[in-house]
Amino acid sequence: QVQLVESGGGWVQAGGSLRLACTASTGTILNHVMAWFRQAPGKEREFVAAISWSGTTTSYADSLKGRFTISRDNALNTQYLNMNSLKSEDTAVYYCAKHGGMWSWLNVDSSSEYEHWGQGTQVTVSS
Repeated sequence: QVQLVESGGGWVQAGGSLRLACTASTGTILNHVMAWFRQAPGKEREFVAAISWSGTTTSYADSLKGRFTISRDNALNTQYLNMNSLKSEDTAVYYCAKHGGMWSWLNVDSSSEYEHWGQGTQVTVSS
């Protein structure tokens, strides 16, 4: 069983930056797509970014391209999300997720494809 633990959330002023991390405390992230989703109050969970098992391919929500960067370090069993030029609308709980299929790039922007989820970390951007 995989347990994903997020860290790095917090409060930041608009225009600032944060770096989220997600570590598998048990199990492994190897050979699986990893992703970040977020959920703002009163809204549905939405896709943020995904990264392939090798780290060579990434995908982002169109509205976030250029501000957010996803990366991973398989040796540390960890993925990251660097968030720059943060806006108040980025305020949400951010979730780390592990794709259910090994070596699968299928529907990486769909939450239903992800089998394991972290508990979430709150990001609050103050304008």
